Amino acid sequence: MAIALVIIDVQAGILNVPGAKRPAVLERFDEVRGRIARLVDEARHSDVPVVFVQHDGPPGHRLESGSPGWPLCDDLNRRPEDPVVRKKACDSFLETDLQAVLTERGIRRLVIAGLMTQYCVDTTCRRAVGLGYDVTLVADGHTTSDSNVLTVEQIVAHHNAVLDGFAAGSAVITVTPAKEVAFARSGAAV
Repeated sequence: MAIALVIIDVQAGILNVPGAKRPAVLERFDEVRGRIARLVDEARHSDVPVVFVQHDGPPGHRLESGSPGWPLCDDLNRRPEDPVVRKKACDSFLETDLQAVLTERGIRRLVIAGLMTQYCVDTTCRRAVGLGYDVTLVADGHTTSDSNVLTVEQIVAHHNAVLDGFAAGSAVITVTPAKEVAFARSGAAV
């Protein structure tokens, strides 16, 4: 089964949300970007396509198209030939060409990492299985900022627990740590 690595919204200004930032939030963001960069390298070594998703925020938004916060982070090992799917909603499939990009490459299984856990990562994972894609969510490859009631650690742990085993028909989400994600040249992944 053909597989792709999908990286969601790892953009310069993604965590520029109002309120104070605990150092742990930014440290986690750095760690997650490092894991994603390693996954990108591993995917390339196995001839697995890498698809980047980039959020286009409305005027005045921290991710407004063309603003300083909008570019994808430059430490992800992205290549010019990698598809970049631009979106305007939490759902990476909604009114985008993501499904066409995947279909064109014969992709039926996704490895997903990125930001923000409770919004775009969660929504995209759920939509993907609803569309029939099996999903491996990288347990330590997604992050967010603290909310008014939960810390980033609590949000990530909650979503990993809730999404692991989430199914729609025969498609399912499996939550796996980055060190256990293995891209095989045959197109399978653990």
